[in-house]
Amino acid sequence: MSSARELAMRWRVRLGYPLAVLCLWLAHPTWLSLVCGGAIGLAGLLVRGAAAGHLRKHEELATSGPYAFTRNPLYFGSALLAAGFLVAGRSWIAALLVAIYFAVFYGAVMRGEESELRARYGTAFEGYAARVPLFWPRLKGGRASAAGFSWASYRRNREYQAALGFAAVLVFLVLRLRFG
Repeated sequence: MSSARELAMRWRVRLGYPLAVLCLWLAHPTWLSLVCGGAIGLAGLLVRGAAAGHLRKHEELATSGPYAFTRNPLYFGSALLAAGFLVAGRSWIAALLVAIYFAVFYGAVMRGEESELRARYGTAFEGYAARVPLFWPRLKGGRASAAGFSWASYRRNREYQAALGFAAVLVFLVLRLRFG
C-alpha cells in the first residue's frame, strides 16, 4: 500500500471528528433545512445500516443487500449523511470543507481497501468489481436480498454508533436553531 493511502486511511477518522465539530459551529439551520437535511441524512443512515447488516468483515466478500448496487455502500451512506447535515446546517464553507475532505480521503481509502479485497478474494472480487460500481450505486440490475441481513452483524459492526451520532447532531442543530 502506498504511503499516501496509508496516511488517508490513518487520518480519515482522526480528522473527521474535528471537521464535524467545525461544521456544527458554522451551521445556521432553519426548520426547513433541518427537515430536508434530516431526510437526506436518514436515507444515508438506512443505507449504512443495511450495509452493516450484510458485512461480515474478514469472513466473506459482501455482495448482497446494498453491496449488489455499490461496492462501498458504507461510504455512500456516509456521503448521504454528510450531505444531509450540510443541507441542515446551511453553510457553504462547511460544504466546501467536507467536499475537500471526501475528495482527499475517501478515494484513497477505497483504493486501499480494494487492494486488500483483491488480495484476499482474488477472482471472486474481480468478477464482483466488474459487475458493481465503486461508489455511485447502479439503479437497475442489482438484486438486494434481505436474506443476508443480520442484526448480529449490524451490532458487531457497531453501526448503532452512527444512529446515535445522527440523533445527537440533529438534537444539537434543533437546539442551535431554537436557542441560537
